[in-house]
Amino acid sequence: MSVALADKPKRITTHVLQEMKIRGEKIAMLTAYDYSMARIIDRAGIDLILVGDSASNVMAGYETTIPITLDEMIYHASSVVRAVERSLVVVDMPFGSYQGNSKEALNSAIRIMKETGAGAVKLEGGKEIQESIIRILSAGIPVMGHLGLTPQSIHKFGTFVVRARDDEEAKKLVEDAHLLEQTGCFSIVLEKIPARLGAQVAEELKIPIIGIGAGRYVDGQVLVLHDMLGITQDFSPRFLRRYHNLSQEITSAVNNYITDIKNLEFPNDKEQY
Repeated sequence: MSVALADKPKRITTHVLQEMKIRGEKIAMLTAYDYSMARIIDRAGIDLILVGDSASNVMAGYETTIPITLDEMIYHASSVVRAVERSLVVVDMPFGSYQGNSKEALNSAIRIMKETGAGAVKLEGGKEIQESIIRILSAGIPVMGHLGLTPQSIHKFGTFVVRARDDEEAKKLVEDAHLLEQTGCFSIVLEKIPARLGAQVAEELKIPIIGIGAGRYVDGQVLVLHDMLGITQDFSPRFLRRYHNLSQEITSAVNNYITDIKNLEFPNDKEQY
């Protein structure tokens, strides 16, 4: 079911997302980490913007999402929020800001909401972080869950392979999804799991299920902006569709700029005072 952009609500909220699921309207989500990109994708009509801890990879150049700090996430999130007029902005809580200490989780979430103006936070994990989710929700802060491949636990998994292929892990994922819904999460991201399992969770749960490598039968999709635009080139999982090749276009533009300078063609008479 498609809805004209002009007919969409002026501001996306968790309630609007719930209505979209009920209507069968798919939810479009992308990451953003800075003002300029967030402004572009918000004006293009994206429903959800995730200020992902993937900033650790695409913005800072780290191998994993683990090194990025709470202060750095707040910096990126506040930049994004200043650009956004319509989308719901969700901020990843970084590694170490919520695991194992629900009081610290609450304090971290409060800092994110107060210092960025974002609309929600996202946490990775199921039953093991339930206490943290409950504390955050008690402060009136919306929480998005994240199950399947959880990049902050990469050293535990030891690999980025598809998760929940065996019956035991799939059963736990479904149980955790129900637990997150019952606890009060407004939505869940499912990452890199079999499509049939994504479909099962989306059908069984009433809250919107957003997939990244979780098949087409969930309620929406999310991709990392830099991957989708082809700015990054060294990451090509099966679930990634590149809608552009900005890396090539930017390289060509820079090459032309360099050539024009070397050949004294820039600036020309009209480009100087």
